[in-house]
Amino acid sequence: MTENEIRTDGVVENENPVTEQVNTPPKTEPPRVDGEYHFKNEFNESVYSDAHYVPASENTVPPRYYKPPQKPVKEPKVKRNGNSSVKLIAICLVCALLGSMGGGALVGFSLSNRIDGMETEIQELMDSRSVLTTSNGVSVAPVQTAPEGGITPAAIYELACDQVVGISSEITYTNFFGMTSSSAVTGSGFVITDDGYVLTNYHVIESAYASNSTVNVITHEGERYDAEIIGFEPDNDVAVLKIEAEGLIPAVLGNSDQMQVGDVLYAVGNPLGELEFTMTIGYVSALDRLINTEANTAAINMFQLDAAINSGNSGGPVYNSQGEVIGVATAKYSSSGVEGLGFAIPINDAADIANDLITKGYVTGKAYMGVSLDNRYNSMYSQYYGMPIGAYVAGVEEGSCAETAGIQTGDIITQLGDYEIDSYNALKSAVKQFSAGDTTELVLFRAGESMTLSITFDEAQPENAQPVQ
Repeated sequence: MTENEIRTDGVVENENPVTEQVNTPPKTEPPRVDGEYHFKNEFNESVYSDAHYVPASENTVPPRYYKPPQKPVKEPKVKRNGNSSVKLIAICLVCALLGSMGGGALVGFSLSNRIDGMETEIQELMDSRSVLTTSNGVSVAPVQTAPEGGITPAAIYELACDQVVGISSEITYTNFFGMTSSSAVTGSGFVITDDGYVLTNYHVIESAYASNSTVNVITHEGERYDAEIIGFEPDNDVAVLKIEAEGLIPAVLGNSDQMQVGDVLYAVGNPLGELEFTMTIGYVSALDRLINTEANTAAINMFQLDAAINSGNSGGPVYNSQGEVIGVATAKYSSSGVEGLGFAIPINDAADIANDLITKGYVTGKAYMGVSLDNRYNSMYSQYYGMPIGAYVAGVEEGSCAETAGIQTGDIITQLGDYEIDSYNALKSAVKQFSAGDTTELVLFRAGESMTLSITFDEAQPENAQPVQ
């Protein structure tokens, strides 16, 4: 990034320190693994990543199963011999036999009627079951049931096979030794128009765009197309591709605002780039999670799910029980001992972004602040100079809403609306929660004093938004 480069949210990163250089140990990053997408939370160093795959051949340790304790064997009881006991038992049997001769006929008749009635009910129940007949003439009862008001998982998978696509690209780069190497990047996407527009994650095509490599889209039938990158929105990890095809079956987009925790959902994609068109099933675990990624430290609003999301699933659709797409699978929390923490972008957000990218080439309505920030200002500088922690303003764009609001170079922004600001990343994330034209209060520190200003956000324009080429 060049010095004072304008970001899409109007917040600029300045590579120069606030004042003098302070020697701090370099921040080490975890080792990267080829073919994986790593996601990191800036504040707690958590890693949002695709889960690791362990081939079956490496699973050499047999599983241990619970074995219940064996019950002690009971010793047989010793029979007692006695003439008096034998005589008493014989008398009782004779009495029972004589008594049963009088009422046996009546009891037997009643018992026979009850058995006949039960057999009739069982036969009626069997006849009432819907039966499927195979090509060999063998009748089997269906085992799949649809969720209440929805369609069967098999029907959803059939829809997905017409709508989901694989996305791949081979990028070329120079390695540590100065040699040219190549690597494949794979992901997923889904068709949103019948004439070939495809929605996916930005990080799926990011490397291909940077290296000007060809992006391929592969359908379920194996047809391969060269795709054009129509546009992308890095701050929300959304991208739109276009292939030259007609008569495609687009996905039906649902309303993600109507999601509730506990709703059943289905994720379909290409995990590992090898297990094409895999469907996993889970539930909505939570709504409105602000998730930070390594590619973009500004938080993205996502919903949480426990369906398996793995490397290669990124960009694939998440379906509800009606067969409607309600999200874009994007990330998974990966850590030892942690399972079932995946995240997806709500389809309402992704669809609005995709529509703007297709029709205008950039995302409209984005809040733009017009300040540049010094990304070196942190708690260490704050303690050394006795200033509050926040976002340090390195410059103010002339004519911007920041200048109109009265923000000056050297100010430290500590709050924007209801959002506490403790870093430049926090300010960038906070700006994303507003739209162009919104007005809010801003708290800053200047010359030893705290003051409150009012700011009305501008709209990010194509010249200061992410360029689309």
